[in-house]
Amino acid sequence: MNNKLEIQICLGSSCFSRGNRELVQYVREYLKKNHLDDMVTFSGSRCMGHCINGPVIVISDRLFENVGLAEIVPILEKEFGNLK
Repeated sequence: MNNKLEIQICLGSSCFSRGNRELVQYVREYLKKNHLDDMVTFSGSRCMGHCINGPVIVISDRLFENVGLAEIVPILEKEFGNLK
């Protein structure tokens, strides 16, 4: 049984062109820096169907829209801060 928390990031063309390229790198670095690699599965996903509100990221079945670098920091801290 897999008890890892999951992060999925939309890699559809709309989200990707709006900044998910930078978010992918930031999330990878955050997970590594905070030693969360073994507790979190991070993967890309094709279009999630929320293109108008992209960039989109899903953490443990919770959808976050309009996520940029400024928004990702508090989201990750809220979702994973207690695991560090």
